[in-house]
Amino acid sequence: MTISVPSPWLPRLARAKGKVVDGWNQIGEQTRFYFTTLGAVPDVLLNYRSELLRLIAQMGMGTGALALIGGTIVIIGFMTMMTGAIVATQGYTEFQSVAIEALTGFAAAFFIPRLIIPGTAQVTLSATIGAGATAQMGAMRINEEIDALEVMGIRSITYLASARLVAGTVVTIPLYAVALMAGFFAARLGTTVFYGQPTGVYDHYFNTFLNPTDLMWSFVQTIVEVIVVMLVCTYYGFNASGGPAGVGEAVGRAVRASMVIGSVVLMAVTLAIYGHNPNFHLAG
Repeated sequence: MTISVPSPWLPRLARAKGKVVDGWNQIGEQTRFYFTTLGAVPDVLLNYRSELLRLIAQMGMGTGALALIGGTIVIIGFMTMMTGAIVATQGYTEFQSVAIEALTGFAAAFFIPRLIIPGTAQVTLSATIGAGATAQMGAMRINEEIDALEVMGIRSITYLASARLVAGTVVTIPLYAVALMAGFFAARLGTTVFYGQPTGVYDHYFNTFLNPTDLMWSFVQTIVEVIVVMLVCTYYGFNASGGPAGVGEAVGRAVRASMVIGSVVLMAVTLAIYGHNPNFHLAG
């Protein structure tokens, strides 16, 4: 009679296999949720316009105490002003070390539209609009309000996720304009006022290297970023569980995941736009 002794590695392999299978299933579930949310956008525009308008006002100007300072518009404007000031400080200092500080205007015209505005918008929207959407939908999930919507015949993903996706995209249009102006203003103010560079020199190099095509692609990058942020955050909010603590955990996971995925998407979009043709000529 032969007695087989189980290998000590079998439980570990089973656990590892279970983690891989669970991770793969979660990726499939997320992908299905994202495509369902995107496919329901026309339904929002046709049947849930009042909810869409309410979300646009809430995301843009904020609610409660946040409305006193203007909500997301003020936050993203302040953030881009700080990044524009950093461009002025670092650009002028680094260019001055090689005696070409006149090119600080070039740094503002080149880096702010291509990298700073989309990156800052992605981080800011993840921490404001995205986190707020996750918390709202998570609270509705644990209070069984989403189940009540489905019982009443309301398509929950369309009403909650797709509506927030469209509202976030619409709000981004004025937010982008505010962010761009704030970044350019802060860079010019820091260079000409605090560092004393003549305004004519700064404006010459700024206008020479500012390409309108970069502004168009920068807007496209920002729109892609907000779509990624809203998809990720609405997914975690829609599937939150575990009571109030679970909602907080979902918000943390949503912000972390949206920042990581948004950074990867930003890099991929930037390479797709400028990888083949950088659209930049320093001389000639």
